[in-house]
Amino acid sequence: MTTVNKPKVVILGAGYGGLLTAVRLQKLVGVNDAEITLINKNDYHYETTWLHEASAGTLHHDRVRYNIADVINRSKVNFVQDSVEEIKADEKKVILSNGEVTYDYLVVALGGESETFGIKGLKENAFTITSVDSSRQIREHIEYQFATYSAEADKQEERLSIVVGGAGFTGIEFLGELVNRIPQLCKEYEIEQSKVNIYCVEAAPMALPGFDPGLVSYATALLEKKGVEFNIGTAIKECTPEGVLVAKGDEEPRLIKAGTVVWAAGVRGNEVIEKSGFENIRGRVTVDSHLRMPAHEDIFILGDCSAVINEENNRPFPPTAQIAMQQAVLTAKNIASLIQGKNDLKEFTFDNKGTVCSLGEHDAIGVVFGKKLTGFSASFMKKVIDNRALFMIGGIPLVLKKGKFNIF
Repeated sequence: MTTVNKPKVVILGAGYGGLLTAVRLQKLVGVNDAEITLINKNDYHYETTWLHEASAGTLHHDRVRYNIADVINRSKVNFVQDSVEEIKADEKKVILSNGEVTYDYLVVALGGESETFGIKGLKENAFTITSVDSSRQIREHIEYQFATYSAEADKQEERLSIVVGGAGFTGIEFLGELVNRIPQLCKEYEIEQSKVNIYCVEAAPMALPGFDPGLVSYATALLEKKGVEFNIGTAIKECTPEGVLVAKGDEEPRLIKAGTVVWAAGVRGNEVIEKSGFENIRGRVTVDSHLRMPAHEDIFILGDCSAVINEENNRPFPPTAQIAMQQAVLTAKNIASLIQGKNDLKEFTFDNKGTVCSLGEHDAIGVVFGKKLTGFSASFMKKVIDNRALFMIGGIPLVLKKGKFNIF
């Protein structure tokens, strides 16, 4: 009796793209049709778009994550907790920290990393909102600074100064949570709120570059009213243990003293892309219409590691959770088609349903289905979007367990 080898599908990363690919694929192929392996360095998935809340301390870090085992079918998907070191495409092999795996079809969805643009001292002296652990570090560091200021005899007010580098979505959303958290910290540690300074430094000529100017004005005005000082068109030249050196154009740099610096101004693809020798731009591979890597039709690349060109401006779409999840749905269908011998591959078209930027728990700005939203309506839509992402991966049980229902 002849034994037929089942195709091996290996999925690297359990972020939005990787985990949803696994969840959809386990529904599309039978247990005897393929061997599916999901590899992730943690045994949990975390909602990247919630990390700014955990960083500010307005949401407990355990709320932003859930166990991978809770949403995959272990009879169909083999989960391996390990770190990816390198992909050897010519050998159809993935090198892990504790071994290696071979594949017939590979899905690379390893997520992104912070991009420092070579700014001196950022890696050593600034925090980044990139993981559950980094978010915990930020929250605990800010609380430590407040507690230390409250206890020390020689008050050092720079401890209470916070610099946020970047006024993109991550920076603005973090600021929205931070300005709501500061009054609580001041009350807890008996500190006058006027002693707290929050600075946002953005090199671009406006906050939220590319977003609707009217909505941007709404967001910045709200944050300024709550104590944020915006330094727009100003670049961070260096980050030191004392704070940041900033300058506009060719001006002489000036020092903003701060006890906390949070860098939220850049994302690049995963370093594994570069280590593996793939042609890339800042760790991102320009994929074909089926989300495959050129010259390697057995490798699909999703999320922060991929670059999908927007034909309207000939630039890559921003790497968001929305596009990663749409990529995952298509990739699962295409791999299932290949496994079943149909070869009926569908092309990827990004359906931009809109974007919402939160400004704290009960305020936000956004454009949804072409309509501009602010305040409560935008905040409501943000929670709907968050809950929908949970539903797509884990259904109603996950929504009930982790969803956002505090509407008012």
